Amino acid sequence: MSGKVRRPGIQHLPSGSRVADALRAAGGAREGADVTGLNQARVLTDGEQVLVGLPAAQSAAGGAEGSGGSGTAQAGPAAPVSLSTATVEQLDTLPGVGPVLAQHIIDYRTEHGGYRSVDELREVDGIGDRRFADLRPLVRP
Repeated sequence: MSGKVRRPGIQHLPSGSRVADALRAAGGAREGADVTGLNQARVLTDGEQVLVGLPAAQSAAGGAEGSGGSGTAQAGPAAPVSLSTATVEQLDTLPGVGPVLAQHIIDYRTEHGGYRSVDELREVDGIGDRRFADLRPLVRP
């Protein structure tokens, strides 16, 4: 947990813990931190970094999504986009991904219970070899 929390750092949580659990373990958000972009009900994955209250530009060195969108459509996101949690708006920041393809990515996630591997992106309608090659370094499961 990093960003605007009272006790940033690695938190050891039981399997199945949620973002809200990590936030509590880090002592909660500091006063004035914007946590509206955090899906506190989302189940965490091992090794994930949760950024709290940081604009996307400051989270470039981080691993997970923070409190808002990130990057631009041409340059891609500042940090890898999580295929398992990203919104249509966050996916839309990826090069070659518009709102329709972003919705296809989310639909696949819903139908298959999430993404276990970035390679599963190849199964999404509208993503061919070339687009996959462009997206692969910009996303994570």
